[in-house]
Amino acid sequence: MKALPVEPSNAPVAIGSRIRAARQEQRMTIEQVADSTGLTKGFLSRVERDLTSPSVASLVTLCQVLGISIGDLFLMPETHLSRAGEGPRISLGGQGIKEELLTARHERRLQIIRAVIEPRGRGESELYSVDCEVDVLHVIAGRITLIFTSERYELNAGDTISFSGREPHSWINETDEQAIVTWTLVPAAAR
Repeated sequence: MKALPVEPSNAPVAIGSRIRAARQEQRMTIEQVADSTGLTKGFLSRVERDLTSPSVASLVTLCQVLGISIGDLFLMPETHLSRAGEGPRISLGGQGIKEELLTARHERRLQIIRAVIEPRGRGESELYSVDCEVDVLHVIAGRITLIFTSERYELNAGDTISFSGREPHSWINETDEQAIVTWTLVPAAAR
């Protein structure tokens, strides 16, 4: 079997911003890292700005002090692009509503759902709760009424409300105009 010839890239590997982020996450100053690693402040500053590359030995020491693995510095960031109208359709219940998942299906940290609610569209007739800690409703266009056990909130375009996902609620579009909203669930609701 013939090996594929792969030419090395001459593009520099930019890891400085990840090193800086790790340092800041540890709430350490460049001076503290310099003292812990034996590297100079000037060298560390140049590394963080990707103006110089550390040796393997310096990188190992730096990662040990910052509590990160060397491999994490070189991982490609995980991204998920959701184009308008191309997200998977979902149904959390209700009438006169079309819901589209904007986050990746496997995303567990949060879930964002875009909903188009027709005039007089409504949620469940019984108040319900969602299996998440925080539920955030943001109105993009139109108007929607959020209903709790003892309160009602009339939300207009641009309004946002946060509440416990476990709080029983429902909603209704009491107008003759379409409403567009996003629901953000943190963490993502269990399926």
